Amino acid sequence: MTLHDTIHRVTQRVIEKSRDSRARYLDLIAREADNQPDRSQVSCSNLAHAYAGALEDQAALKAHRGPNIGIVTSYNDMLSAHQPYGRYPERLKIYAREVGATAQVAGATPAMCDGVTQGETGMELSLFSRDVIALSTGVALSHAMYDGALMLGICDKIVPGLVIGALRFGHLPAIFVPSGPMPSGISNKEKVRVRQLYAEGKASRAELLESELGSYHSPGTCTFYGTANSNQMMMEMMGLHIPGAAFIQPGTQLRQALDREAVHRVAAIGRSGNDYRPLGQCVDEKAIVNAAIGLLATGGSTNHAIHIPAMARAAGIEFDWTDLAELSSAVPLVANVYPNGAGDVNHFHDAGGMGFVIGTLLEEGLCHRDVLTVGTGDLSAYAQEPGLEGDALTWRAVGESGDETMLRPARDPFQPDGGMKLVTGNLGRACFKSSAVARDRWTVEAPCRVFDTQHAVAEAFKAGELDRDVVVVVRFQGPRANGMPELHKLTPPLGVLQDRGYHVALVTDGRMSGASGKVPATIHCTPEALGGGPLARLRDGDMVRLCAETGELSTSADLASREPAPDPRDADGMGRELFAMFRMQADSAEKGGSAMLALGGM
Repeated sequence: MTLHDTIHRVTQRVIEKSRDSRARYLDLIAREADNQPDRSQVSCSNLAHAYAGALEDQAALKAHRGPNIGIVTSYNDMLSAHQPYGRYPERLKIYAREVGATAQVAGATPAMCDGVTQGETGMELSLFSRDVIALSTGVALSHAMYDGALMLGICDKIVPGLVIGALRFGHLPAIFVPSGPMPSGISNKEKVRVRQLYAEGKASRAELLESELGSYHSPGTCTFYGTANSNQMMMEMMGLHIPGAAFIQPGTQLRQALDREAVHRVAAIGRSGNDYRPLGQCVDEKAIVNAAIGLLATGGSTNHAIHIPAMARAAGIEFDWTDLAELSSAVPLVANVYPNGAGDVNHFHDAGGMGFVIGTLLEEGLCHRDVLTVGTGDLSAYAQEPGLEGDALTWRAVGESGDETMLRPARDPFQPDGGMKLVTGNLGRACFKSSAVARDRWTVEAPCRVFDTQHAVAEAFKAGELDRDVVVVVRFQGPRANGMPELHKLTPPLGVLQDRGYHVALVTDGRMSGASGKVPATIHCTPEALGGGPLARLRDGDMVRLCAETGELSTSADLASREPAPDPRDADGMGRELFAMFRMQADSAEKGGSAMLALGGM
């Protein structure tokens, strides 16, 4: 199938505007590959330090019998998705020995949980944890001891951070190794019902906690289609997983077989073999466009409007919201996973999952087939599903959708576009996830009520001050103001107002999250309020119009005649003062909201 004209045009634009920066990046990784010494030439004292703890593999390491694989892990057992990683290193080392390789834990990264920090002060460290993860990955791989890498991470900022960090060592092959989602708990509809009852004061805290524990109940990734699971989708679309690895549950025989294959494969694609596939070559312009296409086709997390540009920059590629919006106009929505639909990622996988999504996109010329993957072929290998025949790992055709309320072919989609709109006007540029919002709510025009914190919104809701048509503006939530926290706690009260029949919308320079939906939300607004952005000049009662149909975000107020509101920040406590440099140097949300990439000239 011929590639869709819009996808071809956007890809060529990305290639052209990235020409110089991509060339510099490729030159960097070529030099790094040439400069990395063969371990046999490294000082014996240096090697002794590296080999001293590897008792079972010392003989193989001393003899340089095969590739040495660095494991970068984001294990902790506070984060359910990462709890299974605790036992991974010992298994991965066994799998490495099976093919004459060795493996060592090169280092660890932090892994905070946005679900735990939602609505709390610690959430203000969340976005910048991505930079810390990238830096930690760089430290882990800086020892020049490794011929490839296995990246253990799943959740929100963790996978993008691992990608960014690993790309600075893009001369090495790297495979991303997920651990899979937890089994399904209570229905998402029931979870939302109890949350809204609690917001209205009709359910107790004990009832709410019991409901939440019914949803988040065991090791594994949260089952809604938020940022964590969107990450796994993107790794498939970019060809950085073993095909079909994204949504196989922890502790299963198939999960272990896929983990084993990841080790065997990374050992096979190093520079010393005849199938060299360095990460920096795999993550090219087409792979970045594929990641965006997957996001749009599946209605994935709005957080990736920030993460995709940041990952692209780390590979010398320029990708912005204009590119994302233009792709959205051509890419149909083929998946309907909660919060867009009723079923979770387990239902999504059972209906055909990523194999079906990639297959139907390829059939209609809606993504790039010719990308260099970590597998044995191009992206068509990812249009299959994994299984076992005895103990042997196999792949088979997915066939038709197993549930057309969950997955539909690209020729007959849920909606003709990807549902990620760019809205612009005298209030700035922002993102609007229309795939999660009923079409009759895509346009809202109402007086605004301006807040500087999400807690103030909750107080106004409880006091009945928002019982009317209203555009709720929450400002000073951008990267430089307070680290751009997610404002997901706003969803229940705004959802209640909407259910009462009011026309309600949110405008913010903060984030909402992969779980955002139902209420029209214009997010990531840039320029941010701090520094005199337009949101800082809004006042209560100003008429604000947002429209996903026409791409408008505007006010009739005369903003130029006003002074911006004063900075309300309180940036101390909960370790936030440690991140002052990150806040001061961060670039805009559209560029990825990163201090590290901005300072590094990427």
